[in-house]
Amino acid sequence: MANNMRLEQYLAHCGVCSRRQAQRLIAAGKVSFNGQLASALARVSPDAINPNILLDGEAIAPLENKQYWLYHKPVGIDCRLLPELASSLIHHLPASPRLYPAGRLDKDSRGLLLLTNDGALTHRLMHPDFGHEKVYQVTVDKPLKNDFVALMSAGVSYRDVTTKPCKVSIIGECQFEITLTQGLNRQIRRMSQALGYHVIDLLRVSMMNCQLSDLAESKMRPLEAAELVTLQQLLKM
Repeated sequence: MANNMRLEQYLAHCGVCSRRQAQRLIAAGKVSFNGQLASALARVSPDAINPNILLDGEAIAPLENKQYWLYHKPVGIDCRLLPELASSLIHHLPASPRLYPAGRLDKDSRGLLLLTNDGALTHRLMHPDFGHEKVYQVTVDKPLKNDFVALMSAGVSYRDVTTKPCKVSIIGECQFEITLTQGLNRQIRRMSQALGYHVIDLLRVSMMNCQLSDLAESKMRPLEAAELVTLQQLLKM
């Protein structure tokens, strides 16, 4: 199936351990899949009722009922789900069901996250081939020059990449709104830096049809049924 996920990802989504820890367990021969030692290349359907996965000979619990929540991440929260990390998002999520972010925001950024345990939806939302729109409002350290929109929207080169063309509009003397279909690491910060600006605030306001709106910082709410249906339709699920 196109939406099958790697075994270590499935183990992480089931709450067994982190994805990196799962990779180590598989490499150490502690995980079996369909009666055989698990391979690092094994893939599992996120919809499997009984995937027949054993850890040290014990069956793991299957994925819980699918959940979909919107969360307003504040600055300072790290999206990596690492219990040993004091700033980790995991300390701000319920113990059950186990949720994880479908797409990350860096620690210094804030705004909308979609939290779920739906692996198929996460795959479609995060995979770069699908090119889904995400909108950000950005504040930089000095007034924007007249050529900023043209330069930023055409695509910016930094390091060894050139970003795809994108939508950009000015919303204040030192503020702009940008719509991306890419998800490169710290992309907006690096694009801005390449043009001579330093980002001092970065707020994600939407992901496809999901809107931050008036959701208070550090709060979360379930996705409404109509929102979920629209999101699934946009993702062609």
